Amino acid sequence: MQGLKRKIVYATLFELIAVGLTSSLLMFGAGHDAGHAGVAAVASSTIAFLWNLVFNHAFEAWEARQSTRGRNWKRRAAHAIGFEGGLVLLLVPLFAWWLAISLWQALLLDLGLLLFFMVYTYLFSLGFDRIFGLPASARG
Repeated sequence: MQGLKRKIVYATLFELIAVGLTSSLLMFGAGHDAGHAGVAAVASSTIAFLWNLVFNHAFEAWEARQSTRGRNWKRRAAHAIGFEGGLVLLLVPLFAWWLAISLWQALLLDLGLLLFFMVYTYLFSLGFDRIFGLPASARG
């Protein structure tokens, strides 16, 4: 599976799982009620879905220009850090506003989610590539 179809399947599966995980983490880990946690999870998932499409397009364009092919742990780590770093910039203001907390509290909340999702992104991408194969940009 390649191209736009691959990106949409990847982002959709990633975010469906992420909504359940984020809702649970916000509800149980941060003590917010289910309604607020659920709305924050869906909103952050929608933003993350769109960011996922943009980021993966840019990452694969960069990757296609590299002389070394494949996805070693360094490239996978760069992917996870880049994706999650951009997402922090997008989500912290949303969490602060929606959950009625300070930007600092939202950043701390997001850092907890970031650590969790950095590992999740790495493992999800590894599993996705094993199931669906590498994208053309990473093939030799």
